Amino acid sequence: MMYLYMSRAKKITLAAIAIMAIAAGLVLLTGCPPTTEKKKNAAKTDVLNNIDSAALIKHLAYLSSAAMEGRETATPGNQLAREYIVKIFDSLKIEKIGDSWLQPFPFGNDNRQGTNIIGVIKGSQFADNYIAITAHYDHLGTRNGDIYYGADDNASGTAALLAMAAYFKQHPPKHSLILVSFDAEEKGLVGSKYFVANCPVPLNAIGLNVNMDMISRNDSNEIYATGIYHYPFLKKYVDSVQAFTPVNIRFGHDGEKPGIHDWTNQSDHFPFHQHNIPYLYFGVEDHADYHRPGDTFDKVNKRFYYQVCTMITAVASLLDRPEAVQ
Repeated sequence: MMYLYMSRAKKITLAAIAIMAIAAGLVLLTGCPPTTEKKKNAAKTDVLNNIDSAALIKHLAYLSSAAMEGRETATPGNQLAREYIVKIFDSLKIEKIGDSWLQPFPFGNDNRQGTNIIGVIKGSQFADNYIAITAHYDHLGTRNGDIYYGADDNASGTAALLAMAAYFKQHPPKHSLILVSFDAEEKGLVGSKYFVANCPVPLNAIGLNVNMDMISRNDSNEIYATGIYHYPFLKKYVDSVQAFTPVNIRFGHDGEKPGIHDWTNQSDHFPFHQHNIPYLYFGVEDHADYHRPGDTFDKVNKRFYYQVCTMITAVASLLDRPEAVQ
């Protein structure tokens, strides 16, 4: 099991967590120790500006454009999206596992093929232990002449993954990050199931999955961090970041209330969970354009989306350096 769960760093009291979170944000994201109240406030600002907003929105706009034709698996539009993600990985010098970023897999009964996209940012201290950061890039394609653009579902998570990749290349993590953009999620989590069954690194070296699926639209400024019911120890990492962000992070949808309200098996974190790999899944509740042609770029609340992405990046940073909150 990775260092993330083995650390014996000095524990702090609950009353000090908020102060330590601000200090952690400053040290982790700026490298500067907080010595004054002004610097503490600067820490909060830095946490909320850890990724490039212009690049984030550019990725989202392209991936949800008409040229992608809804990104359905095994279509030309899906291939365009895949080529774009590979282009960004290449430009950032994200490492390959083997000689390619691509992991092809079969699906269906007619010899069709999907393709996961996998990159690695090596850890500076625990290179053989991994945090998996994931988001699916496929969507529903076209139906009856209508494009199902999938801006929220899930160009939003894919664009966030690319922005986070850029951030962590500039701020090397302690643990290695395996970045996976899954295909064929909409076909029944086919890509993530294949990845877990054919993992290019030892599966037991992946200590945690951070999955993003639908993170850009909510009229109440809310997003859910699910998985806490199954893995309660993860709550403190999310709580520590809540002090930094105006986004209201809620818990639930992960098993406490079974049935349609349980998202445990609803996205690509599920195959990890089936192998006892803890996960945090970030996503909004369904909106009126869920799985409809109206899920378009113009309806994304860009401010909310950026704040969500900075929040998730901050959580991932703390998960990589757990001594900051233990």
